Amino acid sequence: MIDVQHLSRRFGPHLAVDDISFRLERGEVVGFLGPNGAGKTTTMRMLTGFLPPSGGTVRVDGFDVLKDSLAVRARIGYLPESVPLYRELRVQEMLWFQGRLRGLSRAEARRRTGVVLERVGLAERARSLIGCLSKGQRQRVGLAVALLPEPEVLVLDEPTSGLDPLQRLEVRALIRELSKERTVLLSSHILPEIEATCPRVIILQRGHIAADGTQTELVARLGGGGFVRLELARPVELERARTDLAALSGVHSVEAQLLADGNAACEVRGEGDLRGALGALAHARGWTVRELSWQRPTLEKLFTHIAFELEHEHPAGSVRAAPPSAEGAA
Repeated sequence: MIDVQHLSRRFGPHLAVDDISFRLERGEVVGFLGPNGAGKTTTMRMLTGFLPPSGGTVRVDGFDVLKDSLAVRARIGYLPESVPLYRELRVQEMLWFQGRLRGLSRAEARRRTGVVLERVGLAERARSLIGCLSKGQRQRVGLAVALLPEPEVLVLDEPTSGLDPLQRLEVRALIRELSKERTVLLSSHILPEIEATCPRVIILQRGHIAADGTQTELVARLGGGGFVRLELARPVELERARTDLAALSGVHSVEAQLLADGNAACEVRGEGDLRGALGALAHARGWTVRELSWQRPTLEKLFTHIAFELEHEHPAGSVRAAPPSAEGAA
């Protein structure tokens, strides 16, 4: 549905996006991650036709974003990070206006306005002035604008910015529902939100793709996968506990430390889920177990690891030369 090949964008001497390529299939929900300045918003603006690339190509449903800009825009609903809304208009007036801009008839614009306001939970605020809405409500108006033309692709830059936790849950559910029929690309600084919503993640760092894959694949790349956390109540001989745990069949490594309260915490890595074996050993040794749980690396830890790794490969201040195709481009 979205095909990006060797995409680059230069702002003067600064190469914001550097030769990235990826593809999104219909129905995929993909999270776009990266620290500030990584190139996420610049990439999204190029995908939606709001910013011309310096090099490379973007195709949406087979249409080139430069050569067939109107065809691409007709297929995309875009929610930018800073939602452009006319504060002096009422909510329904803003949507009617946007509907007419997108080529909807007057009757269809009014019909779609009612549908999308219901979906984003703002039906009761249809006649409210946009300037009188909270930030979270304005964000939902922006989402309604993106949904108005029934797009095949949704590009959402920080879609839950300013929303309270309950509203975020509602937007997550809405995104999952929309993905049954649409391709969704969204960025967020709230990593648990990406973790809960997006099966696939693309991580950008300094204009490069640092990682691209499902969360399971990326966790495998991080190394070590999951582990068993065992917390033992004091008193316990830490070194004796470490030795006994390491001697168990299937255990590869044991990291143990005393906590501030005197209890002992152990991270046990090995083949498969070792909780049964650890529980049996604790019973045999007479240990008092405070916690025995299966842990896996979170997306936050994964993101930090990959971003830090690439930071060493391309430290601040190093700028790769632009590809020849970028010369003279906008």
